[in-house]
Amino acid sequence: MKNLIGMKKTELEALMGELGEAKFRAAQLYKWVYSPVDSIDDMTNIPKVLKEKIKEHYFYRHITAEHILMDEKDGTKKFLFRLEDGNLIESVLMNYSYGSTICISSQVGCRMGCKFCASTIDGLVRNLSAGEMTDQIMAVEKSEKIRISNIVIMGSGEPFDNFDEIVRFIELANDSEALNKGQRHITISTCGLVPEIYKLADMNLQVNLSVSLHAPTDILRKELMPVGNKYKLDELLKACKYYTEKTNRKITFEYAMIKNVNDSREMADKLAYIIMDIKNAMVNLIPVNPIEESSFEKSDRNSIYEFNGYLISKGVNSTVRRKLGSDINAACGQLRRGYTES
Repeated sequence: MKNLIGMKKTELEALMGELGEAKFRAAQLYKWVYSPVDSIDDMTNIPKVLKEKIKEHYFYRHITAEHILMDEKDGTKKFLFRLEDGNLIESVLMNYSYGSTICISSQVGCRMGCKFCASTIDGLVRNLSAGEMTDQIMAVEKSEKIRISNIVIMGSGEPFDNFDEIVRFIELANDSEALNKGQRHITISTCGLVPEIYKLADMNLQVNLSVSLHAPTDILRKELMPVGNKYKLDELLKACKYYTEKTNRKITFEYAMIKNVNDSREMADKLAYIIMDIKNAMVNLIPVNPIEESSFEKSDRNSIYEFNGYLISKGVNSTVRRKLGSDINAACGQLRRGYTES
């Protein structure tokens, strides 16, 4: 059986046709599917006979929060969700002056192998469905009694390794009768799968792109990120330039600051040079999250701000990410690993 969460309106219309029901029933059902109700029985204007027909082939069930952690310093919350098959994923809710942002997962685990990431240590278990991505947002909004302003697909997983479901998710998130989130308030974060960047650009969507760069040279990037062995920096940056020119949307280069690895003045100079001709580009400097399985240490505060100041002096739009959730296993995948191993 299949969960109704994740289905499109057109698919529900086809289902109503198969069941011999009027087309307007699909519109009613669709609104219920993306509302806070808990079961098919709670859908009050759906006839009981139709409910029973639907239950023969479909179910309606939300993911459940296995554990919730809150950082007392800034109010950031990390949700550990249990999926229908027992797998665990993480979502993070962050509060800013302009509204709430949720960081959702797109896979259970990850196969990209980035050396500083906890999500990838145990490899990829499976992709998430668009419905499971959608439900992370619905579950958090219901739990916190809020409306989330911005969505970042930057949790566990590589979104472009699950491309079709990501596109389906964007459609559901953007639909005014589903989640009703503007595309310009959705950001996809990738470690740099070049063909998918071109593919997304050619779809003429209005989502923002965030690229995990973390190194300004091919040699260092290969050491930190295995994807660098498949796509060289010049290939990646060419794709990024194409994306910004095609969509006119901004692109953010994520750069994890690792002590004595990529935080020198020489690295800052190289970084400024390779991205200076990409319009709508900015650099987001992030103190790397320490994980037990890695010896990497985050750069000290002075080094980070000196690095940032040098980039700005070179005309680069650069910022230091506000550190949120530092007390709650902030690195993607840490909570899930700790919970499954306990």
